[in-house]
Amino acid sequence: MLMAAFAALGVAVLLGAGLAVQHVRTARIPATPWPAAALHVALGLGGLGGLGLALRGPPRGLEQGTASFGTVSAVLIAAAALIGAMMLAQRLRKRRPAAGLIGLHATFAIGGFVILMAYVLAG
Repeated sequence: MLMAAFAALGVAVLLGAGLAVQHVRTARIPATPWPAAALHVALGLGGLGGLGLALRGPPRGLEQGTASFGTVSAVLIAAAALIGAMMLAQRLRKRRPAAGLIGLHATFAIGGFVILMAYVLAG
């Protein structure tokens, strides 16, 4: 389950990077293609759910000192999901999400993914 969550979140991060670049390159409000954004959301939430399920299993990384990395990663990715919900709310109100909000979303998501990568590779 952990590897599936890691893969889903990895694809979500890559897709999110593409969406962020497209947001920066266009100035009009409906810049984000809905199918790509919906896939980004589905992969992100699915990966977060899979990570939550994987963390309920046996402890991992006790010998390497990375046992709490999974929990920290889940908290950061959950924070990114909440910020993503704020961006969706802005989109539904026909407003363009602020670049700072997108940057904050990306910071939490990438930070959570990098910590998850250390958790998966070290454990």
